[in-house]
Amino acid sequence: MTTPGAPPVQYRTARPGDREAIEALDGSFHTRTVFEVESSATGFALREVPVDPPLHKVFPPDEPEEPEAADEPEGDGTGHARTFVALDGGTLCGFAAVRYAPWNRRLTVEDIEVAPAHRGRGIGRALMDLAAGFARERGAAHLWLEVSSVNAPAVHAYRRMGFTLCGLDTALYDGTPAAGERALFMSRPCG
Repeated sequence: MTTPGAPPVQYRTARPGDREAIEALDGSFHTRTVFEVESSATGFALREVPVDPPLHKVFPPDEPEEPEAADEPEGDGTGHARTFVALDGGTLCGFAAVRYAPWNRRLTVEDIEVAPAHRGRGIGRALMDLAAGFARERGAAHLWLEVSSVNAPAVHAYRRMGFTLCGLDTALYDGTPAAGERALFMSRPCG
């Protein structure tokens, strides 16, 4: 909820000076439900189940990037990657990092995070709208993302944004702190 009289959240393409704030953003989440994946020889289904106690997930820090990529948070030098940021009163409160693949006309949302105190205000949707605009500029046919089966709040948010389940990977997180979780893939048309 926006405070009356407060300036609106500002959005722009990330700049090199934003890297530290992007890396420091709290992307953790709380949930009372998770999605279980039921697989069969002919497909799979999701079933949302309660968890008690509620789950609080904190993501581990990302692996260090190659130096040339680390110097350009706004893109990758090819025009195919972009990071958008949301600023509330000058403080970074969210970001979306995306990459376009010309060969299949897909824009992948590599990461999207909104600080917990700023959730529920439409910031994630606005960042996704910026990503969709970037996708349309590039000629993308659809947006695509991956989300963990335990991140029910994100799955619900993506569904509200028009994303639908299009696949899963039962082994993507093996050997990581997220072992046992399932990777859900979701997509939506760019339009």
